[in-house]
Amino acid sequence: MKIGIIGSGDVAKALGRGFLAHGHEVMLGTRTAGKLADWATENPKGKVGGFPDAARFGELVVLSVKGLAAMDALRETGVLNLAGKTVIDTTNPIADAPPDNGVLRFFTSLDDSLMERLQHTAPDARFVKAFNSVGNALMVNPSFKSDRPTMFICGNDQAAKMTVRGLLEQFGWDTADMGGAQAARAIEPLCMLWCIPGFLRNDWRHAFKLLA
Repeated sequence: MKIGIIGSGDVAKALGRGFLAHGHEVMLGTRTAGKLADWATENPKGKVGGFPDAARFGELVVLSVKGLAAMDALRETGVLNLAGKTVIDTTNPIADAPPDNGVLRFFTSLDDSLMERLQHTAPDARFVKAFNSVGNALMVNPSFKSDRPTMFICGNDQAAKMTVRGLLEQFGWDTADMGGAQAARAIEPLCMLWCIPGFLRNDWRHAFKLLA
């Protein structure tokens, strides 16, 4: 599959490496190509372009920027370039404020989510929330002694979620589909919970598991 990734941070680069390792074609989109010079050298099969280039390149697109920059990145990418495409939304609505006793601050509420705002802005894109509830070091083929961890996803398009489920399977995850886009109101705050042990105890190696 051709995968375009909007972003040049640690999450974008980690997912780019992971998709390449699993045989996909990848283009990372960035506003500043110099940010990806080392990544491009280390991953010669990967491509680098602007936000619109990556969106046009990808059969599937990953939005992987800071939450505060997500709307601007979406507009710069061009909503028409995302029409009809599955878009994995990895973003979290983290506010520009320090954590409160280890708890991140969000600029959304429990009656709203960043993914819903993105879906409203690009109504013809098929958004699926994923990869937001774990650190980038564990996103691709995480190794735990007990079991495969669970990635919680949501979105309005069933076919798009099935595509993302297949990619998560490649990456070593079980998938729990939480329903429509409104479920992002619950999935995005998992980022808060995941980060608390990191901020309080410098423990960043853990993931969630749904038992049934």
